[in-house]
Amino acid sequence: MPIKNVLVVDDSPTDRQFLTDLLAKNGYKVTTAESAEEAITKAKSLRPDLVLMDVVMPGQNGFQATRALTKDEATKHIPVIICTTKGQDTDKAWGLKQGAKDYIVKPVVAADLLKKIQALG
Repeated sequence: MPIKNVLVVDDSPTDRQFLTDLLAKNGYKVTTAESAEEAITKAKSLRPDLVLMDVVMPGQNGFQATRALTKDEATKHIPVIICTTKGQDTDKAWGLKQGAKDYIVKPVVAADLLKKIQALG
C-alpha cells in the first residue's frame, strides 16, 4: 500500500514544521500531533499510512506511544518510524522492540527519511 498520509508527532514546533514541509514538498498529506496522547487519538481516528514518532516529549514518551499503537487492533497495521535525537544503539533496539518499523536520528537527513518511507510503501 503506498504511503500518502503521514502523522508527524513531535513536541518541537520547529521539528514539526521541518518534517511537514519536507513531506508536503514530496507529495505527502501531513497531519501533526504535539504529544503521544494526541498522536494515539489521531491515529485511531484518521488512520494515517505512517506515523513519524518523536521519543522525548512531555507526558507519555514516543516509545510508550509506539507500543500502544502497535499493540492496538485499530492501529497495529500503521507503520511507525521513530524520529528522535536519541541515537544510541540501545535506544534504537528498544524502539524497534516497541514495534517501530524503522528508526532515524535527528537532525533528519531528508533523503534518508524519504528512502525509509518509500521502503515501507
